[in-house]
Amino acid sequence: MQTWWLIIGMLAITFAIRYGLFAFPGLRFPPLVRQALHYVPSAVLTAIVVPGMLLPQGVWAFNAENAYLLAGLLTILIAALSRHLLLTIGGGLLAFFLLRWAMGQLPL
Repeated sequence: MQTWWLIIGMLAITFAIRYGLFAFPGLRFPPLVRQALHYVPSAVLTAIVVPGMLLPQGVWAFNAENAYLLAGLLTILIAALSRHLLLTIGGGLLAFFLLRWAMGQLPL
């Protein structure tokens, strides 16, 4: 039963936060808050990706045998040079799988 109360509580909080923006359509954020909100997607993506790159097996792996880290760095380089989303995704995936294959880490 405790799990259901937790789910209901999370539902209520999420609904209240999202409904608040629709309930008050005249609500405007200050310019500083609007400017800060532009950085939210980058911050969230970084928070999701970086732990996977540095802790691929749940253990700190900041070395040259970490295919996740090397592929991530290559992907960042592709993105910086090309500024093309599809090329970045494709190049990153290709780099990741080729590095894992070259290091003998692919379970085949």
